[in-house]
Amino acid sequence: MELICSSMSRSISKLTSCTILFMFLLSCFSFTSTEAYDALDPNGNITIKWDVISWTPDGYVAVVTIYNFQQYRHIQAPGWTLGWTWAKKEVIWSMMGSQTTEQGDCSRFKGNIPHCCKKDPTVVDLLPGTPYNQQIANCCKGGVINSWVQDPTNAASSFQVSVGAAGTTNKTVKLPKNFTLKAPGPGYTCGPAKIVKPTKFTTADQRRTTQAMMTWNVTCTYSQFLSQKTPTCCVSLSSFYNDTIVPCPTCTCGCQNNITQPGSCVEMNYTQWNLVVQHPNFDNLTQIFSFNYKSLTPYAGLNDTAMLWGVKFYNDLLMEAGPLGNVQSELLFRKDKSTFTFEKGWAFPRRIYFNGDNCVMPPPDAYPWLPNASPRPMVSFLGPVVAFLASLLFLFAWA
Repeated sequence: MELICSSMSRSISKLTSCTILFMFLLSCFSFTSTEAYDALDPNGNITIKWDVISWTPDGYVAVVTIYNFQQYRHIQAPGWTLGWTWAKKEVIWSMMGSQTTEQGDCSRFKGNIPHCCKKDPTVVDLLPGTPYNQQIANCCKGGVINSWVQDPTNAASSFQVSVGAAGTTNKTVKLPKNFTLKAPGPGYTCGPAKIVKPTKFTTADQRRTTQAMMTWNVTCTYSQFLSQKTPTCCVSLSSFYNDTIVPCPTCTCGCQNNITQPGSCVEMNYTQWNLVVQHPNFDNLTQIFSFNYKSLTPYAGLNDTAMLWGVKFYNDLLMEAGPLGNVQSELLFRKDKSTFTFEKGWAFPRRIYFNGDNCVMPPPDAYPWLPNASPRPMVSFLGPVVAFLASLLFLFAWA
């Protein structure tokens, strides 16, 4: 009996060890997909919709639209780059509103030469000022797509593609695969194409509705972890009740005097910039100056997150480092006696995103605190949050 029990114990011990090892490996493999989840924008994604609008003798004509359903993350210049792999030997006869970066080997064709013969084409948007006969609606913006909250009218980009050597019916068309999206660099992971209900289109006079022959969607999600090795922003804090100015942590976004990689720091302008701020007192926000504001409530009943962005033609452009390289605002908050305090950094934001990327905050123990001997200030409005906005002048882009 003792031998049996001893043997069983060893077996159970081995099984437990194997189970732990398996769970560890499973967690490692699932790490990347977890990173793509954004707690402040849980439903945010970029959806690529293919609408087949007509059949041709050897394929089809499709309108491809890239929708940015992210609340605060947008695609900046030099814009999006879309790629995929054809399922068969398809070619692109022509395009409107975009172009492929390479034509590929079209030597097997005589007479009419396709626009692109590559198995894995790469497509970019056309630039503003493109001739009208090469445009379609929502094209030709240099690949720039604004965020859904900030500018919904410019949160999509479209192009038209004529595909040959492809199926000519719903049953014979093979969906492209291995979609990639750069916006403009890495960070997005795209899922497989999925057939959905055909898109319906309403005529300009609103009296007739047509629909696509076939529609499929591709969903892409963003991960800052996959996007870059170093953060692109950091936060500095100061207050009227403490002489300490808390700077960005040293070399947060890399070091400017980088000997091993000279020229890695690139100064640039930021158009259509935005901030997302988490602060416990946004429920009591009474007034904001010079910025647009929208409350984001990813969790029902909890108003601790807000999106801020510049006023068009006034301060929606954040210039590169220099005398004009900052924008600022003032936020006035009502004091709630049940929660309000200047102690332990409560007056400062918990988290800040700049253009959708999580900024590096100072460590909590470095926040400006009340001096030990100071009486509690009795004020009607909470102002220290303003200080962090001026710290935008510390922002740089890193190549």
